[in-house]
Amino acid sequence: MELAAQILVGLVAAIHVYILVLEMFLWETARGRATFGTSEEFARESAPLAANQGLYNGFLAVGLLYGLLTDDRTFQTFFLGCVVVAGIYGAVTVNRRILFVQVIPGGLALAAVLLAG
Repeated sequence: MELAAQILVGLVAAIHVYILVLEMFLWETARGRATFGTSEEFARESAPLAANQGLYNGFLAVGLLYGLLTDDRTFQTFFLGCVVVAGIYGAVTVNRRILFVQVIPGGLALAAVLLAG
């Protein structure tokens, strides 16, 4: 179970690194606009806000990676909890797809970490 927990935590960290890249660097590109369903005008106008969101996703990824590298389950549990709460809020206020991208992987990883401990 411990190996499964580590793999899932790493997967969630990777997802958040990818979200960071999308929101900070690809927001105004065709790929970024297609991912988030935005127009060129909206993407241009909202780029600073998206970059800020991306930075927060990066913090989540770094916290998870630190937890993995140090084998600190408290860190992993805290940051996975943050991922799940942020994902639920995003799914309710922005797009239900966030449940599948963020909440379910985060919840599975959190359950695995708790069961492995």
